[in-house]
Amino acid sequence: MLKIHQIFILKFLLLFISALLVTSLISYIALKSIIIEHNKTHLKNAIELMEIELQNIHNLDEYASQVNKKTSLRVTIIGSEGIVLAESNTDKNSMDNHGTRYEIMQANRSKYGNITRYSKTLKVDFLYVSKKLSYNGEEIYVRLSMSLAQIMDDFYSLWQKLFFVFIGIVLIATYVSKLMSQRIVYDISQITSYLDEISNKNYKAVVKTKYFYEFLQISLLLKNLVKKLSKNEKKKMKNMAKLRLINKQRNDMLSALSHEFKNPVASIMGYAQTIQEDADMPENIRNKFLAKISSNGDKISKMLDRLAMSVKLDNGDLNIKTSEFNINSLCNEVASNLALKHRDREIIIEVDDVVLFTDKTMLELVLINLVDNALKYSNGDVKIIFKDNRLLVEDNGIGIKEEDLDKVTTKFYRVDKNSWDNSMGIGLAMVSYILKSLDSSLEIESEFGKGSVFSFSVNEMLKS
Repeated sequence: MLKIHQIFILKFLLLFISALLVTSLISYIALKSIIIEHNKTHLKNAIELMEIELQNIHNLDEYASQVNKKTSLRVTIIGSEGIVLAESNTDKNSMDNHGTRYEIMQANRSKYGNITRYSKTLKVDFLYVSKKLSYNGEEIYVRLSMSLAQIMDDFYSLWQKLFFVFIGIVLIATYVSKLMSQRIVYDISQITSYLDEISNKNYKAVVKTKYFYEFLQISLLLKNLVKKLSKNEKKKMKNMAKLRLINKQRNDMLSALSHEFKNPVASIMGYAQTIQEDADMPENIRNKFLAKISSNGDKISKMLDRLAMSVKLDNGDLNIKTSEFNINSLCNEVASNLALKHRDREIIIEVDDVVLFTDKTMLELVLINLVDNALKYSNGDVKIIFKDNRLLVEDNGIGIKEEDLDKVTTKFYRVDKNSWDNSMGIGLAMVSYILKSLDSSLEIESEFGKGSVFSFSVNEMLKS
């Protein structure tokens, strides 16, 4: 199989030689026509000179012979009746009447008559030029002719010289194409070496094409591609690191789940077993144990509900059902429900009567998580405030360190890794997902040791 530079040389030479042959053929036809026209002009000029001397000539045969010797032109003088009066190259008496010859008839209509024709007398092609003149008061025709063989000899002599020039051009073209081929090979070798380096993941390799713009363009495109590959490689490494981190977090989460489920399950089993073994257990103690079993079952149910919600959010299966409701009423409902769980704590509500149009259940879940989170990580009062179309949950608790602010909304992330408190680290992540689906976003302001403010805008939820 031929290489690209070899194909280039062959096609270049083939194209060049084809163009040269076509040019040569056109040149041949054009030069031949030019030479014939030049000789026609030469014959016309010779007739003009003969016309000047003709009035002083007494012997036309001798004059025709002299002109032939000096110019090598065949001279024929014809009378008005077509009879040959003088002929330089053959016996005039053997020649037939020339009155019907094309060049003679044309000379009657035009100043000159001319034709290229085969001469039966001399058995060769001739170029004929004739003109009607006046001689001793009578009309005669002077016809000069020359052999085309002589004309073509001159043409072939010129053509041989041109042929050698063409051969020289072909040799030069061959050398130039070989030089170009070497340069093509150089640029291609640079690109192939570069690709070989890239295949070995050496993204810092350098490609230097020197001769052709097209190869320079290819090398620039390859460089851009390598930049993208390098970025993708870095992204791949980052993603792998993220996957390892996620796997670690999930392993931590599974460990935490195991731990968190173990306690309530163990309690349920312990209380149930005690009730089964002690048939005479007092009614009040039995009811207390049953309440403990119900409480631990409720814990497990809430943990499973949070996991289910988290999976739905991850899969984009959350269906938003909009309705119209009062935000003040919703905040009071949330506070009342959480007050049962945190009986020694106070939730202060500073919220106006504002009507919202959004998914009430999802927004309630957001508030429950934010307020419950504030109650867990603080000892004082928790405030729910509505200000500048933003809903804020404020506490005076332990706060969040600055380096943890961007991470607390990450799934399975916990600031205090040793205290899961049934939340499994998905509460704030779930809040962030829900608010995003409600065309809002969670913002956190916190100072470590002083407290935190969790807020979100309700501009898109206001009833228009």
